[in-house]
Amino acid sequence: MECEEKRKILINSLKYNGICDKVLDAMMRVPRHLFVPDDYQETAYMDMPLPIGHNQTISAPHMVAIMCDLLEISEGMKILEVGSGSGYNAAVMAELVGEKGHIYTVERIPELAHFAEKNLKKAGYRNVTVVQDDGSCGLEEHEPYERISVTSAAPEVPRPLIDQLSTEGIMAIPVGNGEQQLVVVRKDSKGNVSYEAWGGVIFVPLIGKYGY
Repeated sequence: MECEEKRKILINSLKYNGICDKVLDAMMRVPRHLFVPDDYQETAYMDMPLPIGHNQTISAPHMVAIMCDLLEISEGMKILEVGSGSGYNAAVMAELVGEKGHIYTVERIPELAHFAEKNLKKAGYRNVTVVQDDGSCGLEEHEPYERISVTSAAPEVPRPLIDQLSTEGIMAIPVGNGEQQLVVVRKDSKGNVSYEAWGGVIFVPLIGKYGY
């Protein structure tokens, strides 16, 4: 079966999770097989996380879809991603923000930062910048961010990420050691911050100054 046909089957299965059409359309345009190691090409379009080396994974497609849905991403937005991994999640968000938007994605592991950058270039994304650094500290030079997506679990929401979130901004971040909750963080027009637990998730730990 061709990759495009497998992708269609995957995206159709995600419709039953209540994901909005905009996110599903974006995911349909992203060739996930370009973001997984060669050994996992046959399983690239299965709805499951896959190893990408260095004890890290590419998130399951349904989790990518849920987080993008919760972030309410629109065209033209500037987004910070903490944890580039293979670059797949950044690619989906890049589709959602379009040419006028930009994704800044931070990866602490040099080899994975290179892997993500290579994959994104191969897939043709020009509105994504990969930075190798401690993502738990955010990325001050391009703040504030209208949306922040964190793809690893923190012991608590890092203060730098709250500070770097713009007013009326939204962050999605897994929180907890052991039992994890996906938390949606919102900052209103006056800078007040609210937290809402979406549900249980399983992510690799956030390593860094404000992580584990």
